[in-house]
Amino acid sequence: MPPVHELPDLVGEFIDMSRQYLREQTVEPARRLGRLAGFSVIASVLFVFAAGFLGVAGTRWLLRAMPDGNIWSGFGYVIGSIGLLGAMGLVMWRATR
Repeated sequence: MPPVHELPDLVGEFIDMSRQYLREQTVEPARRLGRLAGFSVIASVLFVFAAGFLGVAGTRWLLRAMPDGNIWSGFGYVIGSIGLLGAMGLVMWRATR
């Protein structure tokens, strides 16, 4: 048992060590996790934009490949929408497996 006059120093040292441990084991990993989550959100938003642009490009290509006319144009949009819904369903099906 340490002498009584050393107890305040030991308590102060204990508090400093506790703060350091708390900072090393909880705050720093949480900060790194937050950074990773931020990058993940940005990447997912960019993937959504890329998928949308590819869908529009595919629909435009399909419209250009079809004959001219209002009915064919509408049919091209319907086929493009069905294709995008099918691709979305495939991605969701694979994500839940």
